[in-house]
Amino acid sequence: MSVPSQIAKHSPHVPVLLEEVVAALNPQRGDLIVDATLGAGGYTRRLLDAGATVHAFDRDPDAIAAVRANPARWPELDTTPPRLVLHLRRFSEMKEALVEVGVKTVDGVVMDIGVSSMQLDQAGRGFAFTSDGPLDMRMSQEGPSAADFLNTADEAQIADVLYLHGEERQSRRVARAIVAARPLSTTAELARVVRKALGHRPGAPKDPATRSFQAIRIHVNGELDELDAGLEAAEALLRAGGRLAVVTFHSLEDRKVKHFLRHASGGGQAASRHLPQTVAGKAPTFAQVAKAVRPGEAELVANPRSRSATLRSAVRTDAPARAFHRSAA
Repeated sequence: MSVPSQIAKHSPHVPVLLEEVVAALNPQRGDLIVDATLGAGGYTRRLLDAGATVHAFDRDPDAIAAVRANPARWPELDTTPPRLVLHLRRFSEMKEALVEVGVKTVDGVVMDIGVSSMQLDQAGRGFAFTSDGPLDMRMSQEGPSAADFLNTADEAQIADVLYLHGEERQSRRVARAIVAARPLSTTAELARVVRKALGHRPGAPKDPATRSFQAIRIHVNGELDELDAGLEAAEALLRAGGRLAVVTFHSLEDRKVKHFLRHASGGGQAASRHLPQTVAGKAPTFAQVAKAVRPGEAELVANPRSRSATLRSAVRTDAPARAFHRSAA
């Protein structure tokens, strides 16, 4: 597979809360750790340097290809046995993928949720409104695109997505404008429609298109369902004493992780019908739930994209993994 030049070159991606994530995982030589969201490999590189073996997942074929194209940076791919194993799969599938290669438990799982800097910075991937590109937004580069959704869904469905996944209070107005402007094919077209619908003021601290782009991306990639399933898979895989670290970038994700860990540590049933539910009375599956960690001033200056990041972490107990079922939405 050819690697886009933007990725094949040294990536400008800076892993968020790197030191804090490593401290939460506390990797030891010989540990087996899952990096559920490989991206540019910042967490994976540090975990390998600490002596761990890493199974790295990413549904974006460009991310996997970039690692394979740079064996000098990733010699662990060729050790015997390999200390870096790549999986071109969704992280919701990590349990099944590891069982297929004979791994039943792991010492740590790290998840960095959402879109990566490399995806944002490639106009051709259609994630960002700051540069024009095709209205795509697919992490896996497969399935219906953002354009497919926006050009075929009815107004009510688009409004629901904008409200639920972007917390856009004027979702109906934006959805009406999108339907009136169809067909849409580029990110610039969508951004103009949203800005006009919401009344864009040049120089405002936040572009009004931000919430709509977030919502559409989350919908196209099924990100919140993926997060639910990924957290469940991590609970099932982690051994007693294993560590979970999850970095999120907006309130919808963070609330899911917070509720998951609260319930897993015995803090009560999940409060939302959109969150996974469990059987009451089970022993806590996680303990030592750390307070939320956010970037310090130095990181914010060095990496402005880190400003919305939140890290939550916890340690797995020896209680059996919970049996989950999902309520109808």
